[in-house]
Amino acid sequence: MAVQSRKRHVEKRPAAQREASEPVSERSTTERDLADQPAPAEAVVEQAVAEAPPAEPPAPAERNLRDLYDHLVPYLGRWRAEIIDGRLIVSPVGSPENQWKAYLLPEALAPLARERGWRVYPGLDVCLPGTREPFEPDFAMAPKDAPRWGEREVFTDGLVMVGEIVSPASVEDDRVKKPRIYARGRVPVMLLVDPVCDPPTVTVFSRLKDGAYTEKTEVAMGEKLHIPEPVDFTLDTAIFLD
Repeated sequence: MAVQSRKRHVEKRPAAQREASEPVSERSTTERDLADQPAPAEAVVEQAVAEAPPAEPPAPAERNLRDLYDHLVPYLGRWRAEIIDGRLIVSPVGSPENQWKAYLLPEALAPLARERGWRVYPGLDVCLPGTREPFEPDFAMAPKDAPRWGEREVFTDGLVMVGEIVSPASVEDDRVKKPRIYARGRVPVMLLVDPVCDPPTVTVFSRLKDGAYTEKTEVAMGEKLHIPEPVDFTLDTAIFLD
């Protein structure tokens, strides 16, 4: 059987008419091209950062407390850390009253420090030579070029004086352990301001011999107290009653 071939008639139109009759895309060619391109490198980086898990402190060190302290310090913020008798103690800053008393010491001793080329600090990171056990006294005074471990910690044997403000949580450490620690660290003078005691007192420890303070002078808060050499200054402790 013969197969009949059919031809479809196709109307030929000018190009201009074809373009006019075709539907217009919602996006221009430029927009389509941009959409097909990969995201900029900056966007990829930002997305990667957003999807990354939050940073966590490094795993605890296993060798000793000093290593653990070094790991923790960058994450402590306004918390303070010290190693006392084999204990790593992390505590918040003192009460507003204690912080005010800690401020009064630098204010009272700043003129003397300037005369002698020293610096006063309401809180300072210090460490013992050799063991590098870290402490943070409420007050410290030292030559401006006192030797340091790294950029942050001043060696205790380069200090002129330290001061501690006793709080209810620090009674045992400040009254009993800190004088032994600072004497072992060869700090010439330690001042202990004790508003917790009844009545409140101020005590100065001095005259180092064989790693211990051999002289202790205590007055009721409000009386005058002579701080021995190398400070040689009479402190009116009435400032702590404010």
